[in-house]
Amino acid sequence: MISFSRAARIGRFPLLVARLVIAMAGLMGMREIQAAPEVQKVEPPSWWAGHSLNPVRVMMRGQDLAGAHVEAAGEGLRAGNVRVNAAGTYLFVDVTINPSAKPGAYRLNIVTAEEGTTAPFEVLQPLAPAGRFQGFSNDDVIYLIMPDRFADGDSANDDPIVSRGLFNPQKSRYYHGGDFQGIINHLSYLKELGVTALWLTPWYDNVNHANQREKYSSENRLDAHGEAITDYHGYGAVDFYGVEEHFGDLAKLKALTDAAHHLGIKIIQDEVANHTGPYHPWVTNSPTATWYNGTLEKHLANNWQTWSLTVPDAPADQRRQTLEGWFIDILPDLNQGDEECSRYLIQNSLWWVGTTGMDGIRLDTLPYVPRSFWHDWRAAVGRQYPQLNVVGEMYDGDARKVAFFQGGCARFDSVDSGIESLFDFPLFYAIRRAFIEGKSMKELTNVLAQDSLYVDSQRLVTFLGLHDVERFMNKGDSAGLAMAFTFLLTTRGIPMIYYGDEIGLRGGGDPDNRRDFPGGFPNGARNAFETAGRTPEERVIFDRVKQLLHLRAEFEPLRHGRIMNLEVGDNRYAFARTMTTGTALVLLNTATVAQSLELQMQPLGLGDGTIFRDRLGLAGEIQVKGGKIKITLEPRSAAVYTTINASNGK
Repeated sequence: MISFSRAARIGRFPLLVARLVIAMAGLMGMREIQAAPEVQKVEPPSWWAGHSLNPVRVMMRGQDLAGAHVEAAGEGLRAGNVRVNAAGTYLFVDVTINPSAKPGAYRLNIVTAEEGTTAPFEVLQPLAPAGRFQGFSNDDVIYLIMPDRFADGDSANDDPIVSRGLFNPQKSRYYHGGDFQGIINHLSYLKELGVTALWLTPWYDNVNHANQREKYSSENRLDAHGEAITDYHGYGAVDFYGVEEHFGDLAKLKALTDAAHHLGIKIIQDEVANHTGPYHPWVTNSPTATWYNGTLEKHLANNWQTWSLTVPDAPADQRRQTLEGWFIDILPDLNQGDEECSRYLIQNSLWWVGTTGMDGIRLDTLPYVPRSFWHDWRAAVGRQYPQLNVVGEMYDGDARKVAFFQGGCARFDSVDSGIESLFDFPLFYAIRRAFIEGKSMKELTNVLAQDSLYVDSQRLVTFLGLHDVERFMNKGDSAGLAMAFTFLLTTRGIPMIYYGDEIGLRGGGDPDNRRDFPGGFPNGARNAFETAGRTPEERVIFDRVKQLLHLRAEFEPLRHGRIMNLEVGDNRYAFARTMTTGTALVLLNTATVAQSLELQMQPLGLGDGTIFRDRLGLAGEIQVKGGKIKITLEPRSAAVYTTINASNGK
């Protein structure tokens, strides 16, 4: 069928024929002539020549795309393999980029039988790899930041026009004003502290109005009649290629990444492949019929039974509900078994890395996504960025279940996820029990004794708090926190610190555990980013954490040394980190009385005359005599000693 506008352009139809067509359309009830195709969004909006993923699968959202084909305008691009969904609202097309294609703006012409339109597409100049895409390792210390709660560096984006009314620092589930500029302004503080990598919770664009589908009662329980929230936390994406306007824009995110790299600090993105926010346009207008697991009207609710994924004989319905169920029966569950959806998610990750130059990825809700997808995803990321690595969230205290999700070997289903690092939740729980509840420190060694379950326990990310649990200081005290940090920053793994824990910030469960950092926001009573603005308790905690971080960076055995347990009791624990470059002794006493330790040095290969230096400024030097050392620990205290004349010359 030819549209009237096209007929007019052709100019060969007599007026009589045109009138006859109009008459026939009216008399015979002909279907309305198809409108011109319209493209509203292109994802990804850009890509690179010479990329390991080529062609790139471009998805366009719009209207009246049925029957369209796509032509690439300009030298170096070729379009093909077009697919349009039944509603004519989404079009998929392979765009092959010739390695010789020059960076710049291009056009994709979308043509139907009646009309045509164009969509923009850009070939980007690749970022120089030096100082980017670095990955993280045991040489790093990660610092978790929730951008909205860390620091407000630009008041202009506190209450943006497009999302007016979501800013209210008095409400714990509303935006408080933190942003990328606030992080940039305090990079020097983080550098002084000694952290080397920042994990930022998601920066995806979130819905521009209150979330009426997730409400909470005054008792902080999900309640359909409670108060609506905002998605300030970033986990309710409505645009996976957009940046949340409360935090800044893409240019500011790039500026943050560059500024961090300039100071030797890496950036880790928090990515969500399991679900979208409840208001994502896909919920009511899906790109394919199987883009989600279920629909808004009919879907499973997640049952959290991750054990069912780790054994071959689990009931199929339990496994299905765990993989396909919607989180809290609200967050739409993406179907990675849909070929187009899977490709979209893989490309999205690659785009963010290539666009920002970031160094690592944290994977939210790891087990609720099929491991076969993670295998493909990890392979694609690794091909393009071999140094970049990832850490996955498997929220469980059972080391057997957590270890199942670490990549490096195929499991019973013949799938190797390739995900090399996981959060060490089993050790987290043991830390909390030992240093808050006063439980036996044998729990720490019991967890560490299960390290053989993992492909590589050294790559686990260890922590004593994060944004999904109550703060350590909610039930603990500063002495317990000092001991917990001493253990965390000297044991195996890659340590992670939750913003504010380095000053003993308090807070109960979500969202109270996400309080504003003191001094990061206008009109604050004090500024804990500066020494003078910290309370006496905060100064003691900060100084101890800083001391430990700098010691860890200085003394290699604390990062890479083999752990040797020297003495383990209910309220005392002594272990060594040892390698050819030196030995560190870590001593912990959770008792309310002083304790004397007598430790054999022969297992460490250290003879009489070996001198250890106190690194926390609590005592003097100690010397090996008669094959042993004797030390007295003050009540509820910790000490770290290192051999003198190690490779660092100290």
